[in-house]
Amino acid sequence: MHVRLPAAVVAGLLIAAVNASAAETARSSVTVVATFSSRTTLQVSSDLLEFEVTQPQTPATASIDFLAAARTRAGDLVVLSIEPIASNAVSSILSFSGEGEGTRSGTVAADRLSIAGQWIGSGVRHGRLVFTLHAGAAGAFTVPIRLVLSAP
Repeated sequence: MHVRLPAAVVAGLLIAAVNASAAETARSSVTVVATFSSRTTLQVSSDLLEFEVTQPQTPATASIDFLAAARTRAGDLVVLSIEPIASNAVSSILSFSGEGEGTRSGTVAADRLSIAGQWIGSGVRHGRLVFTLHAGAAGAFTVPIRLVLSAP
């Protein structure tokens, strides 16, 4: 059995439903907190240093160019470091000097990271690390190297 309601009754029921729906509207606020991790990108011209030592008293040099980019929170430290190296250079000392903003000079340690550069905050840095090998014997030396860029 179908019951037909006049249009005025249907319209009245719809208006009553809309008014009831509007009266039941609730309002609230939501707080959203987003945490973004730091990102780093490092490009280096080589991961091998090649030295030709002609005389033990004369140091040989090799260089690596780098592009270091970091996105991090304002005020956070960005560090370029040299990982310990397994060298085939017998009785040698490997030192480095940095060229470019924030780079440093030092000696490459066999048992710990050596800091080659430090910066504060996000940005792109270009530079060069010039390595000097003080070898105890003449010869050709190839030294693998790994540069690491880190940010908290």
